[in-house]
Amino acid sequence: MLLIRDIYHCKPGKVRALLDKYREMAKLSDEVGIGKMRILTDLSAERFWTIVTEIEVESFEKFMKMGEGDPEQMKKFEAIMKGYHDLVDHGRREVWTIEN
Repeated sequence: MLLIRDIYHCKPGKVRALLDKYREMAKLSDEVGIGKMRILTDLSAERFWTIVTEIEVESFEKFMKMGEGDPEQMKKFEAIMKGYHDLVDHGRREVWTIEN
């Protein structure tokens, strides 16, 4: 199993808007069977205005294939995330092996 962690450093004042997008994304991910997504916001982090999302997947290949799913589902994902680049200053992805 892998843990895929995406870390977003938002532009000032944009955390709530990105959080709302990821709440909708988590709901849709759960509905279509991708997996349960955790969403974390900072109380104290490397930088202010940070959001972290985490999802557990069986393999990186399966994670990448999520983007090749049902075209209608993909349209829903795209609609939710439309404009998110305007909210984010920068970010990164971490991929971790779950050992137990």
